[in-house]
Amino acid sequence: MPTEQRGVDTIPDAERTSGPRDLLSILLGSNLCLGVIVFGWLPVSYGLGMAAAISSVVIGTVAGVAVTAPLALVSLRTGTNLSTSSGAAFGVRGRLVGSVVGLLLSLGYSALTLWIGGDVVVSTLARLLHLPTGGAVHTVVYAVLAGLTVIGAVYGYQLLLKLSKALAVLMTALLVVGLAAYAPHVTTSAPAHTPYLLGTFWPTWLLSAVTAGLSGPVAFITLLGDYTRYVSPRRHSKRSVYWATCLGLFAGLLVPQLFGTYTAYAAHAALDYAGPLVAASPRWYLVPLLVVALVGSVGNSGLMLYSMGLDLDAILPRATRVKATLVVAVVAVGFVFAGHFAWDAQSAMTTFVLLLTAVGMPWAVITLLVHRRTGGAYDPDALQVFNRRSRGGVYWYRAGWHPRATVSWAVGAAVGMCAVSAPYEGPLLRLTGGIDCSFVLSGLVGGAVYLVLTRASAVPAAALAGDSA
Repeated sequence: MPTEQRGVDTIPDAERTSGPRDLLSILLGSNLCLGVIVFGWLPVSYGLGMAAAISSVVIGTVAGVAVTAPLALVSLRTGTNLSTSSGAAFGVRGRLVGSVVGLLLSLGYSALTLWIGGDVVVSTLARLLHLPTGGAVHTVVYAVLAGLTVIGAVYGYQLLLKLSKALAVLMTALLVVGLAAYAPHVTTSAPAHTPYLLGTFWPTWLLSAVTAGLSGPVAFITLLGDYTRYVSPRRHSKRSVYWATCLGLFAGLLVPQLFGTYTAYAAHAALDYAGPLVAASPRWYLVPLLVVALVGSVGNSGLMLYSMGLDLDAILPRATRVKATLVVAVVAVGFVFAGHFAWDAQSAMTTFVLLLTAVGMPWAVITLLVHRRTGGAYDPDALQVFNRRSRGGVYWYRAGWHPRATVSWAVGAAVGMCAVSAPYEGPLLRLTGGIDCSFVLSGLVGGAVYLVLTRASAVPAAALAGDSA
């Protein structure tokens, strides 16, 4: 299979051979992994009982899908990834905001997947083969997982799509078997001596809805375009693409997260997930669990690393996609080692999710508002001005930036970061009764400021004339 040569340039219609079923497969297969499963452990570590944990994950996921899924339609029209497409809103240079947000999101989730997958691999091998669990073994396992991930990311979309289709079947079967494996140990209450993380029920429940539910779909705010740019709007309707995205996000995220919640109660996992998960597993399920940790981690982190390479390629147009992918792979592995040797899992995950959700949500809202205003009509050639290292075009605005859109994003992000409950208590928490509403406030404020600042602005006529779809 040849290595994909496309970076963030516009995909010609003749090469856009994927369809809604491929989109569903890639969203389902790539997410059935421990990097997503571990988010189902968070409600348990926060001190919630099973009913509260499940409701927070389900409601948070539904809310996240409602916000995120429409973004799939942007790249369906532009034929390039979402950060580049956001140049219609932020300017061809201002779309670097989306590239940086996407790079950080993909970096964090890729490192998390390799981190938790590697920990489970080491713990499982220790039970099966009595191998040591020291730093040397972790280093080797992380290196092997990272190497396999890089191979998938470098070869690109077509290989990752084939891998996701296989994983959708294999991982579903392994998780179903896992339900039976852990069934004898399942309880419905939080592990002993696990108080509500934020002191009372509702603030803790909402924190769980954001970090364990909403965060899953929001992780895809810049990623969905990596897949829908290969779907042709001439052959597939936006309705079919939209509903495939909704189903793929909902099933692909909710199934593994609820499996994580289920096994966290079975393993009585309060402060850690990987160790108790392996310890509670019957011996006959250790080999399937090893497969889940190895294959699932490579599939998910491969897609994340692929997206990171595209985002870095968008930031540094002189770099090729392959070179950019190799660079970000090294950075991601560095984060993996920092996560294992220096950070507490629960606090690191919570901090990462809350801060990036607050920063990314206003960007997504503004991008969708512009998509609505233009009726999905874009000038694909003008979106590529920065990548060609040239100037001008309908999205040039002021020196390549749309100041009002950029200011609106910055205000929304700042408000959101002032309303988070971790890693620090934001000054706006007192106005929300101690409940973390950072993602709601950042999106609402960013969108509202944008609408106010651009209320007299018209859609550039060239944008409508340049619609290639």
